[in-house]
Amino acid sequence: MHVWLALLVPLCVYAQGEVPGDAALGRTIFESQCALCHGEGGGGGRGPSLQRVALLKAPDDAALRRVIENGIEPEMPGAWQLNPREVGNVAAYVRSLGTVKAEPLPGDTARGKAVYESHGCSGCHIAAGQGHGFGPELTAIGARRNAEFLKQTLLDPASTLPEGFLLVSVDAGSGDSVRCVRVNEDTFTLQCRDRAGQFHSFQKSDVKKVERLTGQTPMPSFQQSIRGAELDDLVAWLASLRGEK
Repeated sequence: MHVWLALLVPLCVYAQGEVPGDAALGRTIFESQCALCHGEGGGGGRGPSLQRVALLKAPDDAALRRVIENGIEPEMPGAWQLNPREVGNVAAYVRSLGTVKAEPLPGDTARGKAVYESHGCSGCHIAAGQGHGFGPELTAIGARRNAEFLKQTLLDPASTLPEGFLLVSVDAGSGDSVRCVRVNEDTFTLQCRDRAGQFHSFQKSDVKKVERLTGQTPMPSFQQSIRGAELDDLVAWLASLRGEK
């Protein structure tokens, strides 16, 4: 009796999320049973990419384990063949896919924050609850992107546009065009968000023209305005934003 209790207690504690999973062991399971749909390294295939910090269907570790165990009907089957510890290991590996390791950088984070503020970046981005606009949320950008990617985006933002990003210019026939980032679109409607963070919804039959500005971004290049030590400082500060509270 006592032997069985000794075996069951670790599983109960683990199921409550108190024991961390082993990402290395989880990778082995993932590659043999999950990569067929989610792609090698979780980059996506028939299933969505898992290389992101926030997962829509699994906002926390407990929810992620439930998704792995139960699946998502009708596309994703549940992993009934895995025991709780194996499920936790897979969850740990999946979480690791969306986080890049912190790296030593030459810049100064305090000075980098000042550079960010002086160039008005909070007019388009939100970081730790501060700012507004239609640029990407930066609160955990350092956990998602490495320093080289951050620097490249600052110097040549059009070169790192995410898949599916589209800037549009909508002429509603009133003489003024609305330039905004597409949020959703179907055969009949278009929804987008402008620089001020305001959402717009258009019936395509009611607008005069919709211009798709493919490959363009409202973010300017800072190649000429932020250089040398200032650039290193800004990259260091952005890389330090890892979503910790």
